Amino acid sequence: MELKIPKEAKTIAKELEKNGHQAYLVGGCVRDLFLKREPKDWDIATDATPIEVQKIFSDSVYENSFGTVGVKTDSKDEKLKIVEVTTFRLEGKYSDKRHPDEVKFAKTIEEDLGRRDFTVNAMALGVEEKNIIDPYGGQKDLKDKIVKTVGNPDKRFEEDALRLMRVVRFSVELGFGIDEATLKAVKNQSGLLQMIAKERIQDELAKIIMAPRAAEGIILLEDTGLLKHIMPELREGIGCGQNKHHIYTVFDHNVRALNYTAEKNYSFIVRLASLLHDVGKPRTKGGDGPDSTFYNHEVVGARMAVKILDNLRFSKETVDKVSHLVRNHLFYYNVGEVTAAGVRRFLSRVGPENIDDLLKVREADRIGSGVPKAFPYKLRHLLFMIEKVKHDPIHPKLLKVRGDDVMKILKIEPCPKIGKILGILLEEVLDEPKKNDKEYLKTRVEDLGSLSDKVLDEMAKKAKETKEEFESGVEEKMKSKYYVK
Repeated sequence: MELKIPKEAKTIAKELEKNGHQAYLVGGCVRDLFLKREPKDWDIATDATPIEVQKIFSDSVYENSFGTVGVKTDSKDEKLKIVEVTTFRLEGKYSDKRHPDEVKFAKTIEEDLGRRDFTVNAMALGVEEKNIIDPYGGQKDLKDKIVKTVGNPDKRFEEDALRLMRVVRFSVELGFGIDEATLKAVKNQSGLLQMIAKERIQDELAKIIMAPRAAEGIILLEDTGLLKHIMPELREGIGCGQNKHHIYTVFDHNVRALNYTAEKNYSFIVRLASLLHDVGKPRTKGGDGPDSTFYNHEVVGARMAVKILDNLRFSKETVDKVSHLVRNHLFYYNVGEVTAAGVRRFLSRVGPENIDDLLKVREADRIGSGVPKAFPYKLRHLLFMIEKVKHDPIHPKLLKVRGDDVMKILKIEPCPKIGKILGILLEEVLDEPKKNDKEYLKTRVEDLGSLSDKVLDEMAKKAKETKEEFESGVEEKMKSKYYVK
């Protein structure tokens, strides 16, 4: 088998060997080379101490206590600009179930491989002669497509409880099964995951969700008892039947929606929103059987999504985007029933920048329900209508008068009154875009400014609470028909 090793890694290894040291490629890059996959990074293990590595490579960085020196190269490939060179090591007790209490340097590559997590990650490759060091049968497990721990699985998970999730992640990333003893140990030790920092759990979960078999990953997390320590709210949908318009339970429906987005290779935000889009249904379920209801589940679900993602320490941007998609995934559009004004209000509420993702979540919702067609004619017609009105004013910033204009016309300082007036004007313009005329709006500002605070407050409240056409009249009938609200 031809193994393509980049010149940067070869150069570093040769330099170490020239100075009397051992050097091997280790870990994921060796695994990926055997699988004919592009390695995400390149790691070298050596018997040279960090101080010796730094002496050999003056342009290097050493800022950790694990014996890893970052050797800089002049490569244009981002993955090779810094190659990590780590001293062979042994690890002591793991009191926090994540990091070793102490790190001791080892003398042989075999000792170093013995501390690693899974057999497929515990192989070393000599760079020049391409000799393979494989004391735990990693090549065989690659061939058999099995994820198996190095040595005793219970001990491996007690050392580092994040490995419990890494088993699942490697399984769905590589398309491998899990060794029976390893799987049993995951189930036995699942409670250890509670000791792991939420940020680390988030990182592994994100990788699972971005894997080709993401849906299988969620099911595997549930089957192993890990999901209750990650997203317990998602589990509320297990066994929660829907109504006569759904053939799957809420949990199965959410997982199937995720599966569709993974098959389509959609973005992380879309995948996560699809997994959580109906998370609020169990808490809003009314009645049982074919006529059960789920009133306001999208509102409740959006709040739950915020709590779930905040708990996992996702960024504010991710939390806001996902919860926004969950909140707005249940929209109604029917050709001939919703006017251009309704589409403008829809765009104003959802944001033009979110339309593409929202429609992808809608596709996932449909396919996850067992509907054969992801993008029916009415959604294509909605896109046509959006294209038609996308240049119309749908946001206060697009009005021909701004806040400073209102202050100048009414001779007032910054105050809440300005926002109320702009909100009222926007509602008028959403109905009739031709009213977005500077002279007309100036006159309206004068008219509104002359009203009493009480009258202006009532008008502003009405403008703010005006039901978008997507959520009024026709849609309420549709929602009643399908037992949602």
